[in-house]
Amino acid sequence: MVLAPSLVPAETVYESQDQFVSRAFGGKPPDPGVVWLTGDRKTRLSDILGHDYPALRIRYWCRIDRSAWILEEVGKELPITVGVVVKQTWIERMRVLVYRENRGGEVSSPAFTGQFGGVGPGQHHGLDTRIDGITGATLSVRALTRLAAVALYLHTQTDCANGP
Repeated sequence: MVLAPSLVPAETVYESQDQFVSRAFGGKPPDPGVVWLTGDRKTRLSDILGHDYPALRIRYWCRIDRSAWILEEVGKELPITVGVVVKQTWIERMRVLVYRENRGGEVSSPAFTGQFGGVGPGQHHGLDTRIDGITGATLSVRALTRLAAVALYLHTQTDCANGP
């Protein structure tokens, strides 16, 4: 009898959503809010992502001028769950929470996600800083780059963008 290798995708959980949000707010997260993805917001997210976001609303957490977002985008075939903290007009922190693909998991390394720290919005729904790619993880790199732009945009759609 010959056994074929398993084609079940790997799922690596690096941090839970609750842990990420708690850490973003020093252990005392605020109550969540919701951004509805309708009208201009829906159109803008479609422009950033190149497709519709698969939800009608996105939950977020906000205190003063900082917001935390849990977002998902498909890498090659499966969704990557990412946490993004935005402060004022720039990304304070990005972390891959769950990676489900068999390849390209290098995007979860702090060496890669650290590139997003201090990045702000750029032209044409992009970022103001170039993000270095990873050989063999091109689609995952693109997914995280798009999610960074989504988080920056969504932050502007909340009271957090107005700050103190």
